[in-house]
Amino acid sequence: MTAWTSEEDERRRRRKRIVQGLVIGGAAIGVPALINAAIARRAKTVAPATWGRRHRYAWELGDVVFQRLGEGEPIVLLHSFGPGHDSVEWRESAEALAAGFQVFAPDLPGWGRSDRPSIDYDSELYIEFLIDFMIDVVRRRALVVASGLPAAYALQVAVDRPELVRALALICPLGLDQAGDQPDLGDAVIHRLLRLPVLGTSALNVYSSRSGIAHHLRDELYADPEGVDEALVDHYWRGAHEPGSRAALAAYLAGYLNHSITAALPRLQQPTLLVWGRRAVSPAVEASDLWLRALSGAELEVVDAAGALPHAETPGPFRELLTRFAESLPPA
Repeated sequence: MTAWTSEEDERRRRRKRIVQGLVIGGAAIGVPALINAAIARRAKTVAPATWGRRHRYAWELGDVVFQRLGEGEPIVLLHSFGPGHDSVEWRESAEALAAGFQVFAPDLPGWGRSDRPSIDYDSELYIEFLIDFMIDVVRRRALVVASGLPAAYALQVAVDRPELVRALALICPLGLDQAGDQPDLGDAVIHRLLRLPVLGTSALNVYSSRSGIAHHLRDELYADPEGVDEALVDHYWRGAHEPGSRAALAAYLAGYLNHSITAALPRLQQPTLLVWGRRAVSPAVEASDLWLRALSGAELEVVDAAGALPHAETPGPFRELLTRFAESLPPA
């Protein structure tokens, strides 16, 4: 599998679903507006988290909600991106890890219960947020655990601000073989269309419909579809239709949150653990070879019964392997 092939295949799949939504959304310009309003009324606010202690961090671009659990050496958990994504993917792993660590799990800006300002979202925004969060909230050198595209942001912060990051655990990371390229003209056109009030909202409503969310979770993220119940689908669906959620999702789908870590990799000094689900679809476990070649000192753990979210799907085994890694680190 080459980087070009995986990147191009992923881009084609993403654009196909978005274009389908744009076609449906533009089919009858008056009808989508009524449908969008009806969906907004049905999608009630995401329920407050019932795990950990809820806190708000007054960041410069809006309040960021995060859960804090346990005591001990700090671990920061960063959720992946996609329709309706937030820190709920960390719930069971966070609760298990809290037995021996102090755990911080934020809903990243523009996602979940955090504020969703109408701004231009890009990778630099999340890198700046992570630096500020580590300085203002965590206040100690921490193990940063990141899933998907935020793994690239965590790695960049580890290189640029090594005094903040003790070690890294990257779960099915992006930024090397996938999601490392800059948006092209086609991405820019899609991003502009997705930001249009009626047409863009209609397209994103199609993309993040209940059936679309169920497909995303069962076919793209989880190895075992039985692990995705209606309550989980409902949570992601509500999160994808929160007021203001369209801006961050549109930026992600159009590639504006991509971040290449190719230049940063040679400068990484911290111990690094790579975690992959054996049955992950994108990025597939074969992509780990590229990361191991780029990070010769990294360790790799493959979870057989998991897809792209081993921390959500198999929290017990994930806690064990992360705890072993954390206990092997030099004293903080």
